[in-house]
Amino acid sequence: MGYSNFSRKILFLEVYIIKMEYEHLLTKGALKSMMNNIEVKDPVMQVLGVRKITAAGANERYRLLISDGHNLNSFAMLATQLNHMVSSGELTEFAILKIKRHIISNLTDRNKGSKQVMILIELNVMIDGETVRCKIGDPKPIVDNTGLAVENGTSVSVDTVPKTQSKPPVKLNAAQSSVVNNGLQRDIDVSNIHPINSLSPYQNKWTIRARVVYKAPVRTWNNQRGEGKLFSMDLVDESGEIRATAFNSECEKFFDMIEVNKVYFITRGAIKTANKKFSNLNNDYELTLSGETQVFPCHDFDESQMPALKFNFIQLSEVKNVEVDGIVDVIGVCQTAGDVVNLVSKTTRKELKKRDVTIVDQSLSSITITLWDTQAEDFDASLQPVVAIKGSRIREFMGSKSLSLLGSTVMQINPDIEEAHRLRGWFDSLPSNIEFNSLSARSEGGANNQFLTIKGAQLAQLGNGDKADYYSMHSYLIFVKSESALYKACPKPDCQKKVVDRNDGTYRCEKCNDETENFKYRFMLSAQLSDFTGNQWVTMFQEVAESFLGTSSQELGRLMEDSKEEYSDVFQRQMFKLFDVRARAKMETYNNETRLKVSIVNMKPIDYKVASKKLIADIKKLSGIATSVM
Repeated sequence: MGYSNFSRKILFLEVYIIKMEYEHLLTKGALKSMMNNIEVKDPVMQVLGVRKITAAGANERYRLLISDGHNLNSFAMLATQLNHMVSSGELTEFAILKIKRHIISNLTDRNKGSKQVMILIELNVMIDGETVRCKIGDPKPIVDNTGLAVENGTSVSVDTVPKTQSKPPVKLNAAQSSVVNNGLQRDIDVSNIHPINSLSPYQNKWTIRARVVYKAPVRTWNNQRGEGKLFSMDLVDESGEIRATAFNSECEKFFDMIEVNKVYFITRGAIKTANKKFSNLNNDYELTLSGETQVFPCHDFDESQMPALKFNFIQLSEVKNVEVDGIVDVIGVCQTAGDVVNLVSKTTRKELKKRDVTIVDQSLSSITITLWDTQAEDFDASLQPVVAIKGSRIREFMGSKSLSLLGSTVMQINPDIEEAHRLRGWFDSLPSNIEFNSLSARSEGGANNQFLTIKGAQLAQLGNGDKADYYSMHSYLIFVKSESALYKACPKPDCQKKVVDRNDGTYRCEKCNDETENFKYRFMLSAQLSDFTGNQWVTMFQEVAESFLGTSSQELGRLMEDSKEEYSDVFQRQMFKLFDVRARAKMETYNNETRLKVSIVNMKPIDYKVASKKLIADIKKLSGIATSVM
């Protein structure tokens, strides 16, 4: 028992020494000042509790009970980008930390009135919790601006603390106040500016100050739900970025007044989860302008303080690891640029202009970017400029990857950013004989560039992986399902859906939810190929089938209706001939059934001269291998 009392005394002495040692570190009285929006430089606090909270459909957040040794505050939230400090064990109970950056948000709870929340955005852990092991001082709850005592972390429901953040009030000058008073509703507090990265669907009243770094042209749509128009813009402030979209009346109201690179106050709107399929902005949410949204210029503001377009560059070598249709930001030096090519769209039949540009970067990789229309015509490759692209989509064809520009893609030539200057210096110092790994070249090696027999392709289990496999072969055409080679499709240029014959002279397209008296014929040709090792069923679609048969789907459809004999002759002319075939193999699922599907990329009569040279080269190669083995 005496030993136990002695141990208690030793423990009490250790705690006393720890308190004496660390008490002077805490910035006493800082909490009350900070909650009243008084600036305190790098205050030092102690964490007295950490609690995880999760709102439905949102990311998890951490709520902290912090103390300055004199006061405590349970309405402190950790910014989501700092969640790793808790999960890694770096930020724990009793830890002493230095707050480098924070913001205060006023929020209103229906049941408990107004509260203030401190959001910790940047901090450093000075001493870990295991070293401190005890509470320093005797902190008491502080009183917020409403005169109500702030409860501690154990007595307040986490449901009263939504994920909201904002900056300390911004003092507006006379000119700005005049604009605010004349242009905004009285219940909007423009003096309390929210950072972009604080916006979430749980907020109704907010105001941001942001630079417009990109504005897309107005687009129109017409579908089964109606018609309308829209435009989108990318907004940036010192905390982050977000995409905003305006539809119909809001599109008309705001499009002409919004200028790229200008800074605006924007208040009110709908915040929803971002569709990452169409945007790679570093934000989980996007903004839709509504009838309550108000936008006005931010006058007398030093715009140099507001950041410009934000890029999230990846090296070109990493593009091969990104899934097809993924959205990425890249930067590279223009190595080569092709000529402008005129072509006609297969769907809209409109004339287009196209130019392929190849860029390279320090990973010694290259990739092709396809420019269209005005961008293709205006691009000047004479001085090999640095090209920075935000929001390009990854495409893949026959094992090669390229980048495609979307309507929301931003391309800058020789931007004044650090990455561009570094890239220019690197490229200018390269030796002339440097070689780059092209991601846009057709796949070399493996089955993708081999000639195989039908049996060989089956034994190699081509098409069983996550990606399609491409291979070449020489084979005979032995059978065609001519009776089902064509189908009646929707006549709209951008639709290929099969229509339903209503047997009253009209046809219905379920995709377009529309009825019409017309249709167009399209190919979906099923055929069987054969070589000395076996047979293979394959499918040919529109362009490949038209090239193979030497006639259009519309002409063949006319023959099917007018002359069955001539229709059959089109197929018979190609039967039992030897062809040079390029095939694509991929496992596909339809009606819950997964099976291997082989489609034809190209099919043309064999060039016996070329084929003979290849056979001779293969024989010599095999002979050389046999000789070396002997």
